[in-house]
Amino acid sequence: MALPRIGLFGGTFDPPHLGHVAALEAASASGRFDVIVVTVAGDPYRKSSARLVRPAAERLALAHLAFDRIALVEVSDREIRRGGPSYTIDTVRELRDGAASIDLLVGADAAASLPTWHGAAELATLVTVGIFPRPGSAVVSPEGFTCYELSMGPVDLSSTVVRTQLDDQAALEQSVPTEIIPLLAPSTE
Repeated sequence: MALPRIGLFGGTFDPPHLGHVAALEAASASGRFDVIVVTVAGDPYRKSSARLVRPAAERLALAHLAFDRIALVEVSDREIRRGGPSYTIDTVRELRDGAASIDLLVGADAAASLPTWHGAAELATLVTVGIFPRPGSAVVSPEGFTCYELSMGPVDLSSTVVRTQLDDQAALEQSVPTEIIPLLAPSTE
């Protein structure tokens, strides 16, 4: 049996939105992957130090509702189970022995920061990076990484914007999968 070609799409998903859905649908339709592993960060260390983040179990449930219907997608709790800060390099190390290849899938805004990620030098040797276009962010290959652009229409949406819409039902209906709207009451933790 051939080893799978894996697309790895990680994030905080606080909350997942239609931009994430569009990116995963584009990756699924690209013909590049046998499986797309969506990892929900247990401790998104770059964000949890700056703001309150919805609990991991809630974000995992939201990701399942938002993404399980997309072909090839498997939502994973591996970063939550692992505990501690969620580092992409650790997830890649876990997946690499069972994979023919691993492509890290990121938005153009995140791609620019790849050289600052934990274990970036090793990460650059283990993955190819598929970059999704984002409005206002040029698709640029960061130094040291092998990259390509995944074809999709840019979606001007972010979880930061969605969190400002939690009390606006009409705005949420335009921003997130309808399945998750009932679960998007602001977190009380």
